[in-house]
Amino acid sequence: MTWDPQVRAFLDDLAAQNPPPPSSLTPEQARAAMRLDTAALGDPEPVARIEDLVLPGPGGEIPVRVYDSGETDPAPALVFFHGGGWVLGDLETHHNLCCTLANAAGCTVVSVDYRLAPEHKYPAAAEDAHAAVQWVIAEADSLGVDPRRVAVGGDSAGGNLAAVAALMARDRHSPPPAFQLLLYPVTDYRFDTPSYRDNAEGYLLTRADMQWFWGQYLNGPEDGAGAYASPLQADDLSGLPPALVVTAEYDPLRDEGEAYAGRLSDAGSTARLWRYGGLIHGFARRTDLFDRARVALGDITETLKSRMRITSV
Repeated sequence: MTWDPQVRAFLDDLAAQNPPPPSSLTPEQARAAMRLDTAALGDPEPVARIEDLVLPGPGGEIPVRVYDSGETDPAPALVFFHGGGWVLGDLETHHNLCCTLANAAGCTVVSVDYRLAPEHKYPAAAEDAHAAVQWVIAEADSLGVDPRRVAVGGDSAGGNLAAVAALMARDRHSPPPAFQLLLYPVTDYRFDTPSYRDNAEGYLLTRADMQWFWGQYLNGPEDGAGAYASPLQADDLSGLPPALVVTAEYDPLRDEGEAYAGRLSDAGSTARLWRYGGLIHGFARRTDLFDRARVALGDITETLKSRMRITSV
């Protein structure tokens, strides 16, 4: 694929600004930088109803934001985990994306404000993810959703948590999500793939960024070998829900996401893999900048809508 010209222009402009990398900042400074970046993403789509709630979690109450698209009651639902390397991000940084997902997929989106590192180290975020999925399924009637059609999804580190929540549900014999939507997910605590080598710098997310994020999240390198940190390293990936794994051509995480889709398929799960050429990590939040990202998100939401319709039968 050739470079998407809008992506190239965005990266050229970013290089000219020369913002400090996350690894040179404190976590709070990096969070402020992400919030500033979010403010430039444009206005969100209107959604029929938005409500902020809290749910009980293993470390205390977990804030969530419920996006009710106004579709059929009971509606399918997507429990969504935001990206940001387990360190950055919140309900606001992914508000626009969740509005779009709810409207385009015709589902209720429950966005989860899980505990962040380094204040809360692994496995705090993973445990919150599992608790959130189980709460949505248990409270389906009060939320107006169909408990048989509760999907799990997220972008980047949020994709990691979505995959881990599905693993935990299987391992703990909890009610499983019906589907996994994994947008350029983090799946492995290793930095030696060809995509890490070829896209190490200059493509928004860098290899150094990911090393910093992992360092903030884990208690120590030994945690990285665990399946609930690195689902790609799980011994067994059988018995998991169907998945759509989305990757971007110019992304350090491309290869580990694609390897995870391959392992899911090898283990007997239905896993579709889509690689979007010319795009970079985080494109789903930048549909106002990249026409190709807007098309991609349309593909993704249509597949989610179709898959959840099939699952209801």
